Amino acid sequence: MLKPLIIGMTLLVLCTGITAVSALGGDEGWYRVHCNVDGADVYFDGQYQGTTYGGALDVPVYTTGAPYNSYRVEKSGYQSYSGSLPSGPAAGQTVDVYATLQPVETAGSIHVTSSPSGVAIYLNGNYQGTAPLTIKNLVPGTYSLDAERSGYQSDHSTVTVKAGQQSNIQFTLTPIEQYGAIKVASSPSGAYVYMDGTYKGRTPLTLTSVSAKKHNIELDLSGYYDWKSSVTVSPGVTSYVNAYLTSVPSETTGAIDVVSYPAGADVFLDDKYQGKTPTAGVYTVSNVPVGSHTVRVALSGYQDYTTGVVVSGATTSHVTATLQPGQPTSTGSISVTSSPSGAEVYIDNAYKGITPLTVDGVATGTHAVRVALGGYGDWSTSVQVGAGSTASASASLSPVPTQAPHAGVAPFAAIGALGVLGLLVALRRRD
Repeated sequence: MLKPLIIGMTLLVLCTGITAVSALGGDEGWYRVHCNVDGADVYFDGQYQGTTYGGALDVPVYTTGAPYNSYRVEKSGYQSYSGSLPSGPAAGQTVDVYATLQPVETAGSIHVTSSPSGVAIYLNGNYQGTAPLTIKNLVPGTYSLDAERSGYQSDHSTVTVKAGQQSNIQFTLTPIEQYGAIKVASSPSGAYVYMDGTYKGRTPLTLTSVSAKKHNIELDLSGYYDWKSSVTVSPGVTSYVNAYLTSVPSETTGAIDVVSYPAGADVFLDDKYQGKTPTAGVYTVSNVPVGSHTVRVALSGYQDYTTGVVVSGATTSHVTATLQPGQPTSTGSISVTSSPSGAEVYIDNAYKGITPLTVDGVATGTHAVRVALGGYGDWSTSVQVGAGSTASASASLSPVPTQAPHAGVAPFAAIGALGVLGLLVALRRRD
């Protein structure tokens, strides 16, 4: 009769989640195990005590029984939680114990860096963003990673992802060698071309497959000074080099270097226009015959600078013109052209020369221009000359028609004349 009663009480305890204490006798107290997850198994000193429900499990103990020292709470899919039990409860007392279970990590991540930065990252062929970046929530396994950036060779790698862990990978991309082109021309042509000290050919010349960077260009031609410059080549772009070579003076000619302050002034050699002084450097008048010459430097708003220069063979003379501010010029110029050219030009009925012609030093105001050429009718106009400016006159000459005799006119005229003479003679005889 007693045995069935004990069995029934044991089943009742198991069904209610309350486990019998390890030693019976004495007054009873309780450990209340709190857990953030229901359905978690509770163990005291490795002995199963029950399963949490409603956020807790009450475990009875007897004050006279052997005390428990540790507890463990676990559930599938969560990390186990272990701790030390506090001193046993007194009779009728409840001691609280707490366990917080953390889910077991089932995903991993990949952290990607690159050199240079900004590389596009593809995971199993799908774009993820640009490095540096972290790809999260990846199911454990092996993944394919690709790194790409314009101007660089792409890179590939495989990465194994583990649950709850971060895998790190660094991509270092190699630049792709890129090319452009250089077109080199010279005046005069036929100059020898050297790029970065290596002979390439003669001008005009096009250099292809030139690496995209800065290059040094040198041109050599007999009888001319060497010409040097640098050019930066961009990928897929053609750069242009135009060299104007300066001849080396011979024994019968020399050169004159002209500098002006301010720059941009007109340079005249023996009253013949040569060019303008540059902002930086000198203006060189080449192939000047040996002997004495006059150099004039003129700039609007400044007084002309005039000096004599003696040129020696195979030497360069130097002129530095410091221009002084002056009153605005009271003269201008008239430029006259004609079709056909080679016509005589008269300004205010004074002969000036043959077209095409530019007449300098003309007083400001209105002037008459006449252009004459044998076999053509004269052409006339008037122009207004302003101070420091050039007025233009363009003459289109028309041929003068030639007067040819008409057939039969002369005989009839002679017969008429004879008739008149006969009449006059007859009248005299009658008288």
